[in-house]
Amino acid sequence: MQTFDWIVVGNGLVGAAMSYELARCGLSVLLLDSGTHSTLEPGNATRYSYGGIPYWSGSTALTQQLCREGIAKHRQLSDELDGDTEFRELDLVLTLAAGEDPDAAAEPYAKCATPPQFISAAEAKALEPLLNEDAIAGAFTVRHGHVSPQALVNAYNQAFRRLGGTQIVATAVDLVRIKDRVTGLLTAEQAYPAKHVLVAAGAFSRALLRQIQLTVPLYYSYAELIETPPLDLTLRALIMPAQTERFAMEAKASQPDTDAQWDEPGHELTPAILDSGAIQFLDGHLRLGQISRTLTDLEAKLDAVESERRLRAAIAAQIPALADVPGTWRYCRVSFSRDGLPLVGSIPGVEGLHLMAGFSAPFVYLPPVAQRFAQAVVGEADPTVTAMAIDRFGDNARKNA
Repeated sequence: MQTFDWIVVGNGLVGAAMSYELARCGLSVLLLDSGTHSTLEPGNATRYSYGGIPYWSGSTALTQQLCREGIAKHRQLSDELDGDTEFRELDLVLTLAAGEDPDAAAEPYAKCATPPQFISAAEAKALEPLLNEDAIAGAFTVRHGHVSPQALVNAYNQAFRRLGGTQIVATAVDLVRIKDRVTGLLTAEQAYPAKHVLVAAGAFSRALLRQIQLTVPLYYSYAELIETPPLDLTLRALIMPAQTERFAMEAKASQPDTDAQWDEPGHELTPAILDSGAIQFLDGHLRLGQISRTLTDLEAKLDAVESERRLRAAIAAQIPALADVPGTWRYCRVSFSRDGLPLVGSIPGVEGLHLMAGFSAPFVYLPPVAQRFAQAVVGEADPTVTAMAIDRFGDNARKNA
């Protein structure tokens, strides 16, 4: 049986990009895909994402660099992959609720490479005619990139296979570990040997690593949304709230004193939040979201009826035309880290095992990070990748008792 240079576990955006970039560097790569070749697995975070590319949002030297590289990569990626990613640039409209203070809302954006500019409610409606200007005090706006998540993953997958990569549909059930080295992985059908294994399974990465008695500082939220069929209306802009609650929720749920609870099903570490937004894709369908919950059970029970009611009420207030559109409630699990940067690189103390997960803005950060990681594998260490190393939090990749 072939021993692969790398096995990549997971075929969301991270796994698709990493398998392609590793194969492009001349390495033999097996991509383990628990979905199918043509559609992403239901529940996959990439599958239900908005596909936004916030290249304006970098607020540190590192994130600004990744944003510049990310948008440059996307602008030529369809040609590179020989597959249409449906890349475009559009207006992002960050709505400010009626009665809220624009100056206070502007503070978090001041450090961004391109701070969104405040506009009146009437000006916001001119950018997006479907907005209810009576429901908002105004909005912040900036140009924003966008792709179809499914089209992007499919383009990566097709390019990977053209490079000779191997893609199979199977679920990883365990990693093969001999003392302090991982030598492959197991599916229900067989074992696959490899020199290196990259776990890129998003929210499921933590549970997979616990199979070999490792805990990493990786967490996840449940994201709930409504997906519509193609509709006979046009939403010109990507709509999001100017004051989101998700990142504050993630920071609170990932404090060191909560780590043990993440490995015990049944906890809800923070109250659920709702950040109302909407995006229309080029085929006419929309995603309306989202409710976020920090539940420590990967198979938690959610109240679909109540969640859909809340989502519809929130979007109807801002965009009345979407109040009664047909749509289906969906959910996925979204990985995140404690500081907003992804966990990238080798897991301390275990040779041959690597992790890449927890991206706060995957569509802008991931393409350059994947390229840099793969080039570092066959060349010299990359300080940009090293800055996202797992051990930046100290001893958080450890053997469990």
